[in-house]
Amino acid sequence: VQLQASGGGLVQPGGSLRLSCAASGSIFNFGVLGWYRQPPGKQRESVATIARGTPNYADSAKGRFTISVDIAKNTLYLRMNSLKPADTAVYYCRADSSGVTYWGQGTQVTVSS
Repeated sequence: VQLQASGGGLVQPGGSLRLSCAASGSIFNFGVLGWYRQPPGKQRESVATIARGTPNYADSAKGRFTISVDIAKNTLYLRMNSLKPADTAVYYCRADSSGVTYWGQGTQVTVSS
């Protein structure tokens, strides 16, 4: 299984982006899907996960980010609104199935004026 993340870029504070993560196989088979990020000089952290249709968000993402899945397109999304400079990071998608973890290659999000 391969995960291909895309949608990152440079955005001004207060702006929005939508990240996409396309899976090479059926995304329906994964128990848990999620988005993680690694800010410069910091460890990777969870942003949002979704399991059996139930989303969970890090406190920093609540009210601003929305995780969703399009099963027909085998694609995971992360809609990010009201972006802040603190959201600057490389964003990774992740999928877990039967104890095996898959990571996408990462997409850079930079929030700056």
